[in-house]
Amino acid sequence: MNIITDNKIPLGQWMENGVDWLTMNAAGFFDAISIGLDTSIMFLVDIFKWMPPAMPIIMTAALAWYLQRRISIVIFVVSALLLILNLGYWQEMLETFVLVFAATTISVLIGIPLGIMAAHRPLAYTIMRPLLDLMQTVPPFVYLIPTLVLFGLGIVPGLISTIIFAIAAPIRLTYLGITRVPEELVEAGRAFGANRMKLLFKVELPAALPSIMTGVTQCIMLSLSMVVIAALVGADGLGKPVVRALNTVNISQGFEAGLAIVLVAIILDRLCKAPNQGHE
Repeated sequence: MNIITDNKIPLGQWMENGVDWLTMNAAGFFDAISIGLDTSIMFLVDIFKWMPPAMPIIMTAALAWYLQRRISIVIFVVSALLLILNLGYWQEMLETFVLVFAATTISVLIGIPLGIMAAHRPLAYTIMRPLLDLMQTVPPFVYLIPTLVLFGLGIVPGLISTIIFAIAAPIRLTYLGITRVPEELVEAGRAFGANRMKLLFKVELPAALPSIMTGVTQCIMLSLSMVVIAALVGADGLGKPVVRALNTVNISQGFEAGLAIVLVAIILDRLCKAPNQGHE
């Protein structure tokens, strides 16, 4: 046993050396990504902050009615947003929404094509599977360290860590949806002369859409669960008052900020559900 314990494999040192190499040789690349993402996100935040609160509330209520056609959902959305406004967390809520929106958009744009590729190429999924397991099981604080070193303090390392944490959901559920498309549908498409692209867009994706949308919803929830962790590296949003309340043992502030996060999560969940799911 001494041979094993006395000859430690330097996995952590290899990882540190890799990050150091990237820091020295690709600093300009990571700085460009950091500046681009930070500028884009702050631009969106400034747009929402420029609007009077009534405008986003009306827009969200209209979107809720368009997607769900249920007055109860509209009333809940308006009431929840008014409560957040009343509690004084409106700007933090907007910052959190933009962070979640950006993380979800990037995760979906990358995750769905990867899920489609994994469904059509078993070898690709065999390679992806351990990586996806690793991304979902490693504590977020672990990969928050290298992202902090590469991108510095601010919203960008929080965004990158959120994407790493959330992207597995759209990949897995897109893969699951595509692989569970009934073979009869695929054969019928081939019988009508559809090529691979038409089969994908006319048969497989429509049939897999419920599973894909579940992946999108899970991605949103996972992104939202990262707001407190992202706040530890300088990201703005509802995570900041939670961290501040934790440091000062402020029960009222922690409860109010936590309630605001819960309300945002419920609103996004209700908006993203299919109409028939809303009655369940």
